[in-house]
Amino acid sequence: MQEPALHATAEVAFLVGESDLASALSPDPQDVFPQVFATSRLIAFMELAAARLLRPLLGPGELSVGVTIEASHTAATPPGSTVRATARYLGREGKLYLFEVIAHDDFGEIGRGTHKRSIITLDRLLSGAARRKKGGT
Repeated sequence: MQEPALHATAEVAFLVGESDLASALSPDPQDVFPQVFATSRLIAFMELAAARLLRPLLGPGELSVGVTIEASHTAATPPGSTVRATARYLGREGKLYLFEVIAHDDFGEIGRGTHKRSIITLDRLLSGAARRKKGGT
């Protein structure tokens, strides 16, 4: 199977808005979180950067999905800051594509980790979800 060039990179840049904050995550007002960039959003944008590297490899009906991510979120980012998440391709582990992911805001690094993705067919993914809904494995 084809793969990206070793050490190829892709980046996602975005402005941190209210919906990206930890304080916006829970619909329960008793859950109190700070008004800073949420770790879950950091992870999402790290995944998006890696997915962009695999986009040229996708055939009809295929997409890439995250399998694992191990990351640290090391600095708080205030709303209105620009965050850049960068993925660097490290090679394959069997059928999985391995990436180093690093994120920076306007003031420096805010997180880093490793991420693995797989290329699958949309039909396979949806049929697996349907089996789970019906109580199958």
